[in-house]
Amino acid sequence: MKVHKMLGQGIIHALLFAVSLLFLIPLWWLFITSIKPIDQILTIPPIWWPQPPHWENYVAALTSPAFPFWRLMGNTLFYCISSTIGAVVSSAVVAYAFARMRFTGRDLLFGITLATLLLPGVVTLIPTYVLFQRMGLVGTYAPLIIPYFFASAFNIFLLRQFMLTIPVELSDAAYVDGAGDFLILWRIILPLVKPALIVVAIFNFIYAWNDFLGPLLYLDDSSRYPLSIGLYAFRTRFALQWNLITAASLAITVPLIAAFFALQRYFIEGVTLTGVKG
Repeated sequence: MKVHKMLGQGIIHALLFAVSLLFLIPLWWLFITSIKPIDQILTIPPIWWPQPPHWENYVAALTSPAFPFWRLMGNTLFYCISSTIGAVVSSAVVAYAFARMRFTGRDLLFGITLATLLLPGVVTLIPTYVLFQRMGLVGTYAPLIIPYFFASAFNIFLLRQFMLTIPVELSDAAYVDGAGDFLILWRIILPLVKPALIVVAIFNFIYAWNDFLGPLLYLDDSSRYPLSIGLYAFRTRFALQWNLITAASLAITVPLIAAFFALQRYFIEGVTLTGVKG
């Protein structure tokens, strides 16, 4: 019986390993293309390791005047960090209100909030642009960051479900001791929902990092471009030099992969525990 169990687990692990290799093939192809000379990229049959590898492609791509990497990186980090802070803070406050505070129409208001998930982003795209244009904010990062300070329905739902797993007795005991809602949220609830906060932060950081339409729509100064727009401009200029384009693409992708692995434990914990109750 033990042998059959070990055999079954071995087969499952082998299948999982094979599937993971399929998912890694595009990333591997991106990497080897980035270190190939131009004449080895489109060969048939394909070359799975360049001879010799051209590591200088990264230097050429990241030091090109058409792709000012560090300036683009600074703009991207400013956008991602600012928007992530806004998303986490606003979502935590609203989720606490729906999970812990009692007021008339709370469940109805929460249902209406969730209903906004059914609206495609393109529906509000033009009205939002017109609003920021009349406020004179087009051309700055304000239209990209300010909406994050008005919590999204998905983040509210995620944090609310996590907060519902926390015993109500903790909040009641704090009320008895004279604590207000803000103090309860700051001292009791937020430390206990840290995994869910990290999940929200990761989701929003990745979305802002990869955001292309927003910066393309609102930014008109190349000195303000994030990496996504900078890479597009770089691709337009070096359309046939795929080794340089993939080198720049991989340089943009690696920080996200590193951040995910660094926070993987919190991410899995937050996704797993969210929705246990409610």
